[in-house]
Amino acid sequence: MSQWNQVQQLEIKFLEQVDQFYDDNFPMEIRHLLAQWIENQDWEAASNNETMATILLQNLLIQLDEQLGRVSKEKNLLLIHNLKRIRKVLQGKFHGNPMHVAVVISNCLREERRILAAANMPVQGPLEKSLQSSSVSERQRNVEHKVAAIKNSVQEALNKMTQIVNETDLLMNSMLVEELQDWKRRQQIACIGGPLHNGLDQLQNCFTLLAESLFQLRRQLEKLEEQSTKMTYEGDPIPLQRAHLLERVTFLIYNLFKNSFVVERQPCMPTHPQRPMVLKTLIQFTVKLRLLIKLPELNYQVKVKASIDKNASTLSNRRFVLCGTHVKAMSIEESSNGSLSVEFRHLQPKEMKSSAGNKGNEGCHMVTEELHSITFETQICLYGLTIDLETCSLPVVMISNVSQLPNAWASIIWYNVSTSDSQNLIFFNNPPSATLSQLLEVMSWQFSSYVGRGLNSDQLNMLAEKLTVQSSYSDGHLTWAKFCKEHLPGKSFTFWTWLEAILDLIKKHILPLWIDGYIMGFVSKEKERLLLKDKMPGTFLLRFSESHLGGITFTWVDHSENGEVRFHSVEPYNKGRLSALPFADILRDYKVIMAENIPENPLKYLYPDIPKDKAFGKHYSSQPCEVSRPTEKGDKGYVPSVFIPISTIRSDSTEPHSPSDLLPMSPSVYAVLRENLSPTTIETAVCPLSFHCCHGHFSGSEGGV
Repeated sequence: MSQWNQVQQLEIKFLEQVDQFYDDNFPMEIRHLLAQWIENQDWEAASNNETMATILLQNLLIQLDEQLGRVSKEKNLLLIHNLKRIRKVLQGKFHGNPMHVAVVISNCLREERRILAAANMPVQGPLEKSLQSSSVSERQRNVEHKVAAIKNSVQEALNKMTQIVNETDLLMNSMLVEELQDWKRRQQIACIGGPLHNGLDQLQNCFTLLAESLFQLRRQLEKLEEQSTKMTYEGDPIPLQRAHLLERVTFLIYNLFKNSFVVERQPCMPTHPQRPMVLKTLIQFTVKLRLLIKLPELNYQVKVKASIDKNASTLSNRRFVLCGTHVKAMSIEESSNGSLSVEFRHLQPKEMKSSAGNKGNEGCHMVTEELHSITFETQICLYGLTIDLETCSLPVVMISNVSQLPNAWASIIWYNVSTSDSQNLIFFNNPPSATLSQLLEVMSWQFSSYVGRGLNSDQLNMLAEKLTVQSSYSDGHLTWAKFCKEHLPGKSFTFWTWLEAILDLIKKHILPLWIDGYIMGFVSKEKERLLLKDKMPGTFLLRFSESHLGGITFTWVDHSENGEVRFHSVEPYNKGRLSALPFADILRDYKVIMAENIPENPLKYLYPDIPKDKAFGKHYSSQPCEVSRPTEKGDKGYVPSVFIPISTIRSDSTEPHSPSDLLPMSPSVYAVLRENLSPTTIETAVCPLSFHCCHGHFSGSEGGV
């Protein structure tokens, strides 16, 4: 006969005792429905074994679900309602603390056995009855219940700590560390011009709260150790579980601190803020470190040391040292977030002199493909713990001349778009390919971050066509060599060199026009003619030269006497020529001399139909000067003069002309210019009849630029 069946046959006074402790501890309905199954489990052992207790709790809920299914078939509405309520109570009370339910059921079974034993005792004689009153028996039971409750409470304190440690471990490894890795990836993308990254303040709040909680838990466990040395007993759970819990908590603290030491702002030269991770020898750079655990005890106590290439060899024999202040203390900033950080502002890399038999610049890789790493070390001493921390910057490229910066920046772009690995210093030993979509997105970022306006879909399509004409394009991928090392077909420069020269041209000479969106820029000659052929005569657009590095040209459309559509493009303007005259002024003052030797400005409307002065008027450097026939010499005997952008159209030629075709003008042509070139003044140079322009010559309708 099962124990529960024996209990049900007791006299009423014993059944009242059973009813009392089941109401306070465990639902009697479950005890009744699952009597045999409950008695067959080792709840005593499970009360000290979390894994075993977890399994038993899960099985208990499964057994209860089976009973629910059975009574559902019987359509016992009241029992169904009670069982559902009980199941909900069980989950709420014991979820996350399975050892507690094992303790409760074990105590219930033990109490049943005690009551059964008392009921089966022989009838007491008069003397025994006089020695034991009902009040004494009741007091004894109360004492036993209180003692059992205290023991359960001690166990529940340890169980709660175990639960906290488990939840913290799960949070750190599956969520917090992953979020930190996502932030680091966002930082990589932001460094190469991508969207601004944020989220570090939120991560700091999480890291700090976790650290405070773990330190508090560690202090509680240390306090339990002090108590257990003063008083203990056989089966005391504290000595058995405390040491293991303390070891786990300490490990979590170490792991939390190691992940909290990050490079908040990557190395960057102040002279080139939009080109981080490219460092020039003997030029200072800045870098900022941050500890995501902000504790007042750490203020000015944490000293960070910077070094270079500490842990790994690079692709070349070049070796560097860091000059300047390379040890600084972290401090809590006075800003709103109050982060614990340190910024190095006076570090500069210096190349170490190579020995005679070990020349640093000799190697199979270009200097701009050599990756180096800056390492930061510190030590945390807090609450009896000593924790060594180390973190590294993203790979940097060391250059010795500013002319190396474009290719160095290309290396930084390719690395950070292709991998999330923060320390692959041999990346260019076998650089992976990049997808075309990724690369075009990054190219647009270069323009938005460097010159204030990204590229639209039409401009990106033109770049895609220029990239995919190369033989290496397949399956949507492009190789590093085709991007930065091999020349474009029929050209003496690479794709990246061409693009970087355009960025430099925009930044230094035509930035306002680019920001306003008036420069179409990236458009092929074929697309250009398709856009202009149906427009009004004098409609023009601005595009970057495909054959000249850092050149910009304009093309306009007109019609011949027989109605034939003609296209005209000028020789590209480069930075040297744009240094003499602003591009907006060139567009305003540009003239062509037709076959009749009559100069006129052919530029009327910016594509598609914007009047020229409306588009560029606010960018003119000044109003053009009225022509005045100089009769007196100016200062130091020179005649005042200005540059006039001018070209000549020869109706008998459709071939482009070279600058050497510009010949001194005849007296009659010069006279015509004097009458018609208002409002500019003609520059006289070698002789009064020699006319000089500020730019190259015009190319006819069939010429290529």
